[in-house]
Amino acid sequence: MAAAGGVFPFRDARWEPDPQLEASSAVRVPQPAPLVLDNGSFQLRLGWACPDPAVPGEPLLCFRSLVARSRGARGGAGPETQVGNDLGSPEPLRWLLRSPFDRNVPVQMELQELLFDHGFQRLGVSSQGCVDHPVVITEAVCTPLYSRQMMSELLFECYQVPKVSYGVDSLYSLYHNKRQSWPCSGLIISSGYQCTHILPFLDGRLDAKNCKRINLGGCQAALYLQRLLQLKYPGHLAAITLGRVEEILHEHSYVAEDYREEMQKWRSPEYYEENVHKMQLPFSNKLLGSTLTSEEKQERRQQQLRRLQELNARRREEKLQLDQERLDKLLYVQELLEDGQMDQFHKALVELNMDSAEELQSYIHKLSVAVEQTKHKILQAEVSVEVDVVDSKPETPDLDPLGSEQSMDDVESMNEFEPLFAEEQPEAEKPVTTVQPVFNLAEYHQLFIGTERIRVPETIFQPSLIGEEQAGIAETMQFVLDRYPQEQQQKLVQNVFLTGGNMMYHGMTARIQKELLEMRPFQSSFQVHLASNPVLDAWYGARDWALEYMNREEGWISRKDYEEKGGEYLKEHSTSNVYVPIRLPKQAPRTTEVSASSKAVGTAPNAASEQT
Repeated sequence: MAAAGGVFPFRDARWEPDPQLEASSAVRVPQPAPLVLDNGSFQLRLGWACPDPAVPGEPLLCFRSLVARSRGARGGAGPETQVGNDLGSPEPLRWLLRSPFDRNVPVQMELQELLFDHGFQRLGVSSQGCVDHPVVITEAVCTPLYSRQMMSELLFECYQVPKVSYGVDSLYSLYHNKRQSWPCSGLIISSGYQCTHILPFLDGRLDAKNCKRINLGGCQAALYLQRLLQLKYPGHLAAITLGRVEEILHEHSYVAEDYREEMQKWRSPEYYEENVHKMQLPFSNKLLGSTLTSEEKQERRQQQLRRLQELNARRREEKLQLDQERLDKLLYVQELLEDGQMDQFHKALVELNMDSAEELQSYIHKLSVAVEQTKHKILQAEVSVEVDVVDSKPETPDLDPLGSEQSMDDVESMNEFEPLFAEEQPEAEKPVTTVQPVFNLAEYHQLFIGTERIRVPETIFQPSLIGEEQAGIAETMQFVLDRYPQEQQQKLVQNVFLTGGNMMYHGMTARIQKELLEMRPFQSSFQVHLASNPVLDAWYGARDWALEYMNREEGWISRKDYEEKGGEYLKEHSTSNVYVPIRLPKQAPRTTEVSASSKAVGTAPNAASEQT
């Protein structure tokens, strides 16, 4: 919300730690309810798919897919490991943050296990060493088989889940938003934190061969905006953090329907003044100039002096105590020599790393002198403190007993010399005035967000703005449509579905409609739909699918399937990837190779004998 003068303050909201929830009995009786996990590269969302109205039909936990592990922490979540919202503010830990994702594919299963442990524990999954609930989890489009294999291994071997179902997040979002009037074919544009996907689906199934990915998303946009603002305001380099940049990106940016025309508008001073957003950075009103009076400065010096005196006195006492202990020990060894206990005396000398009694006597003399000097210094410090206390008392001027006998002539003669010594008289101390700044501190700490509001979202349409040699959304969409005949193209454009957190910019739907209008033939029709909740609809769609297929075998991978067919195995369903098994070339049996080589060796001597 804007303040006075169109200035927007930064919220700088801290992440609230996730609550410790208790699972309702309805998720276990009459049968374990499925756990729904939207495993995104930006956030991990967990909840239950339970038809009981007592169980909320929304994600109960949402936290960032980040883990902070300080140096020295090894294995497992310990006191030096923080997960998700327990980080509080990520800025102080920015260099320690780790994510299990490479782009949008989980590859670091050790970090993924920490995220799952945190989520299951806070969700209140009551199980002893296992999670006895079916799991529905999202995955990226065309996930590598090795990544799915590691994920299945983690779920089946570590958590002992009974069965798992994998699905594509954008297809789950379409599943949740699908209307009766929508066709079974369409084109999904999904843009998330790391990647943007163009996904065609025909007759209710994903056409994986023609799916395309653009390696640009919200993360790259935030980094680009941070770089722009830091170059624009080098004096506020440290204050322009990634968290504040993401706040600007989510709440103050929009997509221009016509980028060049919008940039021309921003060249107008009137348009700039009306549409620029001023972001107020936190600042302090305290100036560098001192506003303290001389009495306050003197009091401060006295306080600092007292603290230094106390610190020195404490150090002297500690040194005196250590020297006295060492001296007592050496005197005890000397007593052993005087008492004639030579064996114990020599043993004590060896422990003290000394060679003779003369060396012992020398150390005793040095320590005695050091102890006496330290005691003398402590005594002097105490006396000086007492003297300071006495001197600090207000002095009363001595009264001259003969002053009363001075005549009026003497007084008048003294008054005659007053002008001569006027310059030597101490002047009355002038009050120190507060130094006023020559500029407005609040305005100095403001970020003016102008053309950055449209330049940053434009990167997914023109990746060349940030130096990426990739095609934008419009070009990629045209490339995908050109791979189909005209009849199928018309089917696809009748249902263009937008989902993902990076599609929530104001004006995104109008921009996609404009791009389609330019690329489609004259008088052809198309429809563009935006998800009701582009961020959470993937979780809602996975929950809808889990409720519908809870008692079916379609789409579920059981533990038996995992053990027989491997971790990369996938049971296809309407919202899943296409399973392409690994086909390894068959190798010739080793016995035939050995026999063939022996035959070749056996025929060689016969051929040689025939030649001779």
